[in-house]
Amino acid sequence: HPEHRRMSDQPHLPKWAITLPKLAEIAFGLLFGEIWERPQLSKRDRSMITCSVLTALYRPEQLRYHIGLALDNGVTRDELTEMMTHVAFYAGHPCAVTAGNVAYDVFEQRDANVSGRSAT
Repeated sequence: HPEHRRMSDQPHLPKWAITLPKLAEIAFGLLFGEIWERPQLSKRDRSMITCSVLTALYRPEQLRYHIGLALDNGVTRDELTEMMTHVAFYAGHPCAVTAGNVAYDVFEQRDANVSGRSAT
């Protein structure tokens, strides 16, 4: 299926996008093709906002993808972990702890990719 191949070539593509290519095409077309391109906020700011909301809403699977995107958009690891600490006082400790665990995994995977070793 052409949409499946095209979507599967995208960096940081979540698993659901490969399984649900039409939903991914619609969602990415609107969200990343239009909303993320609006000039009122930088992609870096949009990434920080998105990670904050996903942390507060306890959405670890979506957060995993967006932490990687945030790093690509210039948000630092220190900024992400500080945001999670801050959000803990508004959304609750479990949300922040889960986000911290997700961030740890993403950071480890990135470090492994840079050093050429396999992350376990």
